[in-house]
Order: sequence, then C-alpha cells, then structure tokens
Amino acid sequence: MPRTAAAKAGPPVSAPGPDAGGRRLPRTLHPLAWWIWALALATAVSRTNNPLLLFLVLAVLGYVITMRRTEAPWARGFKYYLYLALTVVAIRVVFRAVFATGMRPTDHHLFSLPHIPTPDWYAGIQLGGPVSLEALLSAATDGLRLACMLCCIGAANTLANPKRALRVLPGALYELGVAVTVSISVAPQLVQSVQRVARARRLRAGRNKGLKALRSIVVPVLEDALERSLRLAAAMDSRGYGRAGSATRGSRRLTGALMLLGMCGLCAGAYGLLDPTAPKLLGLPALAAGAVLCLAGLRLGGRRVTRTTYRPDPWRFAEWAVASCGVLSAVLLFVNVGYDPAALNPSIYPLSWPTLPLVPAAAVLLAGAAGFLAPPPGKPVPYVTAPRTEEAA
Repeated sequence: MPRTAAAKAGPPVSAPGPDAGGRRLPRTLHPLAWWIWALALATAVSRTNNPLLLFLVLAVLGYVITMRRTEAPWARGFKYYLYLALTVVAIRVVFRAVFATGMRPTDHHLFSLPHIPTPDWYAGIQLGGPVSLEALLSAATDGLRLACMLCCIGAANTLANPKRALRVLPGALYELGVAVTVSISVAPQLVQSVQRVARARRLRAGRNKGLKALRSIVVPVLEDALERSLRLAAAMDSRGYGRAGSATRGSRRLTGALMLLGMCGLCAGAYGLLDPTAPKLLGLPALAAGAVLCLAGLRLGGRRVTRTTYRPDPWRFAEWAVASCGVLSAVLLFVNVGYDPAALNPSIYPLSWPTLPLVPAAAVLLAGAAGFLAPPPGKPVPYVTAPRTEEAA
C-alpha cells in the first residue's frame, strides 16, 4: 500500500504548543484550587443577606463557569443547580406564607390565607392568616443566601474533576474519599443519562410530553444507574476497596484515638473562639492541638495505603492565584474595614432599600478574577482519519 494517504492527511493533530504571543497553554486547573475558591466564596456568602451582593455572587459564578469549564459531562450540570436554588427559594417563601408569624402594626399587608386553628400543645405556630411583604422578603433573602451557597458547591462540581480530586486526598481518607466522590458524581451522571435518553427519544420521534413522557425517561435512566452501580462495584472490588490491609490492631486503635481526640480539640477550639466568655485555653490552643492530633492520625493511617500517581497534578502560580481570590474575598467580608457592617444585612423591619457597599462588592468581584487567572481548559482533540485514495482502495 503506498504511503500517500498519510502524507495527504496533513500534520498530526495534537495539543496546542507554546504561543508566540505569550498566551498561556490550555490545561486543567488543580481540583483542590477550585474547591478552595468555591468554599471560600460560600463562606463569604454566609456573611450577608444583601440581595444585591447575592445576585453579584451568582453573576460571578456564571462568568467563571462560562470562561473555565471543560467539555466533560459533569461540566454541563450547573443549570440543574440553578433549578435547585430556585426551588429552595420558592419552598422558603411558601413555608413562610403558610406558617405565618403574625403582623406588626408597621408591616405592609399583602394578602390573607385561610386560618387553620391549632391545638394548645401546638402553640406558637400559626397556620394561615395575614401575610406581610416584610415576611416574604425576609424568607426570600434567607432562601437566596442558601441558594447561593448551593450554587457555589455546584460551581466546584462543575469546574473540578471529581476523579482528579480523589488523588489529592491523604492516604488515610482514600476510601472515604472514594465514597464521597461517588456520591458527588451521582448528579452529573444522572444528568448525562437524562440527556442521552432525551436525545434518543428525539431521534426516534418521541411525541409524548409531560407526564406521559416520564415513564419513557425514568425507566431507562434507572436501568443505566443500576448498570453503572454494578460496574462500579466490580471495579472497586477488583482494586481491593475495603480490604483490611497490613495494619495491626494497635495501630488502627491509635489512629482512631488520635482522630477522635483531634476532632474533639477542633470542636472545643471553635467553641472557644466563638464564645467570648469561654476560657482562653479553649480558643487557639485547643484548636492548634486538635489540628496537630488530626494530622498525626492522618499521617499514621496513611502509611498502610500505598498509591502511585501516573500523572501528578501540578500546583503552580495559577492555582495559588485562584485559591487566593476566594480566600481574600471571604476575609474582606469578615473584616469590617472600610464599610458599615449593617450594609451586609439590610433592615427589613422596618423595610428599607438595600445599598451596595463598595468594599464587599469589590471582594466579590475579586473572586471573579479567577475567570481569567485560571488557564484556559484544554479542548478535546478531534480524531482525524486519512482520506482514502484510489491506490489504497
């Protein structure tokens, strides 16, 4: 066979090389950097219920995901987290309207629901009655804050590869990390299954809509989930998941004792920092001692787990920059410098229009800098085949 076919196919397709203009090479960011960024932003969200700042956080999340998500299946499920966030806000508002807490003389009355009398032992909870504008706005802002925190976790699941995140866990937490990774990846896999089934229905000219189409979608998705679980169980069993290992009983007991004492120290230290009346020894000393004991337990427990890494994930300047953006955003919202702390939680009783404080807004926008500080994600390499020639035919 002549070799003209390969010559006419052009140069081989490969990953993009260094650009002469100094542009960064496409690569996937370290998953731990995305998780630090997302958890820090969720911590900053817990500090405020200002709707202007919360909507700004959602805009920042949308920008970063649009700029730096990959073409992987788990990177397409952020819209479902948005649906979940809207559901959380709606449930919060409905519950606040049904379980009314009464009205103040200065409240703005909107409507009234039929009042359902409750027994004496159910005192303090009112079903139905007048509903005020202040009550609904309070429920909406609380639900919006929780929705933003859920979207932060969804952004981490969208941007970070869960399989690569498993590699960076300590050896003692490897099996626990496998379980957490499997539970986290359930939602993206279900999304992928639903999309595949819906695509197959469109190709087969499925005309059923609404509740009639539910059966034709749910049954294949459940079958696919069962097949995935069986394949996963077989793969985990072949790799020795859950094995006893070579650790002695004494080392396992020592590891458990160190972890238990360390967690108790962390809880006591956190309580000492939050309670100003607690003894000083329950603050930073207990927190530091608990952290040391936990690290010692992880170090001792990780000796019995031997792992090899074929392609280690590098931690470079981009990872430091992305993680620092999220951490600095949380720090600026917790340190009341340059702005009024009351602007983070605008008053609803009495009702007042929220203002956008400049320093917290700049902190949220700083978290959005991860959208261009992170390297661009690599695109899938297309498969190119050589055209057949007359000689090859």
